[in-house]
Amino acid sequence: MRVLHVIGTLAAGGAEQQLRLLVPRLPHDCEVVTLARPGPLATAMRSTGTAVHELGTDRGPATIVRLRRLIRLGRFDVVHTHLYRACVQGRFAARLAGVRPVVATAHHLSARFVEDRPASGRVRALYLAGERAGQATIAVTPAVAGRLRAWGVPDARITVIPKAVDAAEFRFDPALRAAARARLEIAEGVPVVGGVGRLEHGGGFDRLIRAVGELPGITLLLVGDGPARVALQRLAVIEGLADRVRFAGTVGHAREMLCAMDVFASPSGPGTAGLVVLEALAAGLPALYATCPPLDELAAARTDLDGAHRLSPRDPQSLVRALRTEVLCHRERHGARLPARSAGDRYSAAAVAASVSGLYDRVAGR
Repeated sequence: MRVLHVIGTLAAGGAEQQLRLLVPRLPHDCEVVTLARPGPLATAMRSTGTAVHELGTDRGPATIVRLRRLIRLGRFDVVHTHLYRACVQGRFAARLAGVRPVVATAHHLSARFVEDRPASGRVRALYLAGERAGQATIAVTPAVAGRLRAWGVPDARITVIPKAVDAAEFRFDPALRAAARARLEIAEGVPVVGGVGRLEHGGGFDRLIRAVGELPGITLLLVGDGPARVALQRLAVIEGLADRVRFAGTVGHAREMLCAMDVFASPSGPGTAGLVVLEALAAGLPALYATCPPLDELAAARTDLDGAHRLSPRDPQSLVRALRTEVLCHRERHGARLPARSAGDRYSAAAVAASVSGLYDRVAGR
């Protein structure tokens, strides 16, 4: 079966990393097309033998026309689109090219996704029109599936398949730790609390900055970028923590930054897939989190992971107390890492690829 994956770009974002993990593990002849610039992951994917096409544009009818031509020339059996713009344009192009088996993945579809756009009604209408041109939509979390239903996507067309984690990619490496700390000017003996994610207003990183302010001798490392970065930098200055907060910016892969940390904290609330929490656990870090669907599932089954602690949404001081406890435990371990942990095989890259492949077979009638 020949499958064409359509995505806006192959930058270092979460959806792009998911595609990088998925394609080599699918038992199909897969190719990838980027609507605009290819991004740094294009080279990584080509090195594994995956053909990556560059369309050169992600706007206007010309994009759909070029995609239609590529789909026809490639004689693809299934088209799989990723993220909003590629889902809209890719579905229409596949229909015009005569390809009926079309799968789309909704990686993140929160209320804010629509509300942040001035023409939210048009955004929703375009998405639903494209959705009718496809056959199935993958929601990466039950929350995303709920948002799709609220938009009007029929439940029968929605399949929940979680995001994948390749635990081996995040194994702890003391050499990476030393290099990262030297570059960030963090002394080896200083405990580091870290957070990874998009720096958005309301994302919880302001709470993390204030919490670290109550823990003397602790350095905070924030990895990521976004519209709230300047405000968070100002907050660090106001709280007198400018010398104890490091902003690392966006990184291609989180492993090195996770190696530099001693405690991981994810204070963001509903809407997150919790993938970065699983990556921190795979790196041997204790992890404090507000929301992590995979770990919530384990907790419901009365299965806990050592070093994974959910923060209380009703107790503002739970973050400070949990950080103080984990830093103390870190010192009692004399800096030793915890063993790598996982949320189970369901979230492995191989299992996710198998689920996606099964969906291809179903929509293609095989």
